[in-house]
Amino acid sequence: MAHISIEGMEFFAHHGCMKEEQMIGTRFFVDLVIETETLEAEKTDDLSKTVNYQAVYELIAGEMRIRSKLLEHVARRILERIYEHFPQILKAEVKICKLNPPVGGKVERVCVLLRK
Repeated sequence: MAHISIEGMEFFAHHGCMKEEQMIGTRFFVDLVIETETLEAEKTDDLSKTVNYQAVYELIAGEMRIRSKLLEHVARRILERIYEHFPQILKAEVKICKLNPPVGGKVERVCVLLRK
């Protein structure tokens, strides 16, 4: 069994409950950790025997382009799409962080972490 992580994916998106967030947008970071069997890929050096990181990135990028009010909603959509497209994934964890959230004070980031 292997843990594969894709860390520090950066996106500019328009997620948020406030109209200003939806209009102006801000930066987000996404981290993903998946658990999958990689023994065949280890033995054969064949990309088709594991999870293609580029395909995962493109899937996440597509979900980040869809506007949502809640990070929880975005994270759930990402997990659902990952399981839909990569049935070999046994477990997954996605973390989405919004930088400089408008919470009334200086806050570097707020994050949501979901596991499935």
